[in-house]
Amino acid sequence: MATLSEMVVQVLTARLTKKEMTLEEMQKEMTAIANMIKGIEGEAIQAPEPTQEEPAKPQKVNLKKVFKDKEVVCLLCNKGFTTLKRHLAKVHNISDKEYKKQFGIPAKQPLVAKNYSEARRQGALDRGLGDVLAKARETRMSNLKAKKEAGGKAKGKAGTSK
Repeated sequence: MATLSEMVVQVLTARLTKKEMTLEEMQKEMTAIANMIKGIEGEAIQAPEPTQEEPAKPQKVNLKKVFKDKEVVCLLCNKGFTTLKRHLAKVHNISDKEYKKQFGIPAKQPLVAKNYSEARRQGALDRGLGDVLAKARETRMSNLKAKKEAGGKAKGKAGTSK
């Protein structure tokens, strides 16, 4: 039969294939695994000492490994997707903002594959949506200016009545 330390190493090695850990996290994990194995073998389990943990720091993420050209890898289940937002909401019941905060991903980083994003952008340009947007903005600005001018004239007339 394997020794306690051999079993701990086997379990910890399996965990490390799925999740990167800091040295502190590995030490805590080793202690927890050893206590669980001792409990299974019938020895007394030491309750972990209650420690005042710092607020959870976002995990460091290598953005190049997660945000690839053809896919975005979900850090919760290690599966690749073209877009990640719907997957996070349906499968993991977490918002994209919470996900980004949990893993320290910049807020402006889109959760879509680079090729997909570029294809959508190019399709919009091909359909002339940029021109439509520019015209809509121009119309909106002229309408706002007209309202301001009309509002200024109406106030001026209201103040001149006897």
